[in-house]
Amino acid sequence: MVGAMEAVRKAAGKALENTYEGVCTIVEYRLVKDEKTRLSGEKEVTVARDLPCRLSFEKIGAAVQTETAAVVSQGIKLFLSPETEIKGNSKIIVTQNGVTEIYSASSKPAVYPTHQEIMLALFRGWA
Repeated sequence: MVGAMEAVRKAAGKALENTYEGVCTIVEYRLVKDEKTRLSGEKEVTVARDLPCRLSFEKIGAAVQTETAAVVSQGIKLFLSPETEIKGNSKIIVTQNGVTEIYSASSKPAVYPTHQEIMLALFRGWA
């Protein structure tokens, strides 16, 4: 029975991956030691490249009227394989439908047997 469930999960994951229309690159800001100078400093390190993924956009709530204009909130969710670890505050560069945008992970990933979902925000710099 366990083998059958695993086969069903694998098939469901494969079916979901067939909906992925984009690719993403994951970048972390890490303390790195320069081998020549022996000095340590923080810099961007690419930890994964060209991972199949899909962005989903949703409107959150109604438009909120401010003094100057109505503002509509938008939720941006990234779907990708559950095997990839995404740390908080990672920079995530996504290309989908010919458009490339830079985001940051704004929530802890919801990890399921077939995929994971991560809420994103536009990247505004390293925290």
